[in-house]
Amino acid sequence: MKEILKLNAISQSAVDVLGADYKLTDKPSAPVAVMLRSFSMHDYDLPQSVLAVARAGAGTNNIPSDAYAERGVVVFNTPGANANAVKELALCSLFMCSRGIVDGIEWTRTLTGNDVAKQAENGKKQFAGNEIMGKTLGVVGLGAIGVLVGNNAVRLGMNVLGYDPYISIDSAWKLNHNIEKTENLDELFKKSDYITLHVPLLPATRGMINAETIAKMKDGVNIINLSRGELCVNADVVDAVKCGKIRSYVTDFAAPELLGVKGITVMPHLGASTDEAEDNCAVMAARELRDFIENGNITNSVNFPACSSPRAGVCRITVIHRNVKNVIKTITDVITGGGINIENFVSRSRGEYAYTIIDAAADIDAKLLDKIDCPDILRIRKI
Repeated sequence: MKEILKLNAISQSAVDVLGADYKLTDKPSAPVAVMLRSFSMHDYDLPQSVLAVARAGAGTNNIPSDAYAERGVVVFNTPGANANAVKELALCSLFMCSRGIVDGIEWTRTLTGNDVAKQAENGKKQFAGNEIMGKTLGVVGLGAIGVLVGNNAVRLGMNVLGYDPYISIDSAWKLNHNIEKTENLDELFKKSDYITLHVPLLPATRGMINAETIAKMKDGVNIINLSRGELCVNADVVDAVKCGKIRSYVTDFAAPELLGVKGITVMPHLGASTDEAEDNCAVMAARELRDFIENGNITNSVNFPACSSPRAGVCRITVIHRNVKNVIKTITDVITGGGINIENFVSRSRGEYAYTIIDAAADIDAKLLDKIDCPDILRIRKI
């Protein structure tokens, strides 16, 4: 039985997908893989037996993916599995920006006496807001979540601008035709009444909402950040809220400087915290791991290229290697030199790393694989 280490609580749905040949446990002896959610692996001593790590979620900032690549460990994520949950919270945040809902609820809780209904009626004016219909929403990032948010905002009667210089073909097909795609982020900032962020945390996106970019926005703009706290420079956001440049800032990334500031709503990190999202992420992660372990196929990896192929032949060899010359030739020369025909061959590269699948017409003896001498091979595996 193959053991998979779980570093966080994982939905039972993952166990159902993995089946009887796998054991999902927090106390394995020699795990072939790891499943996790928010556990930080940066200081974690990864067992040598681990072939792959799968995060039940989209972001992988808690995993040292580059370091694992050098060890030949494939890191998977589950893009889109929690998209609906985050979309719903983003839509909820639009209304929280506009209607004084949170402040109104907190104020109502302070009322006492037998005439609370009268007090609530007399005090409601201080929480009056605006409707979102007819307003302009700028969606930064048109991945699985951004597309859903934008499409639903159109249905709510909003004008929607979308920005994503790296939009995928799949996302483009799903985008509502009424969404205006802009090539210029400054234009989105200038035109939007509401801005919602749906991009990963990268060097290029860290601190993208700062004093300089805020100055380009409309007075009274509303900003929603359910992606990563570090996308915004909190001190600049606080200053802009206090002076009225930003009317409302809603985020589910708590930080001390954001708490207690009027106009800023801070939630726990609730974006993907639904039973459905946790099930969806767990199922996708389990499928990715099982297909990789059993067939060597890679889907949704953050540190290696996507590479998959139907089985052909008798034996399958997978090779994780650096993307340099003659590695593949070194491998195939040894296999064919052993009198074994290659039935199928697939190789994909991304950046400095590559992944190769080789299906052979006959079984390959481990002694033959031992003859492959190449320092650029990080891991070779017979399946």
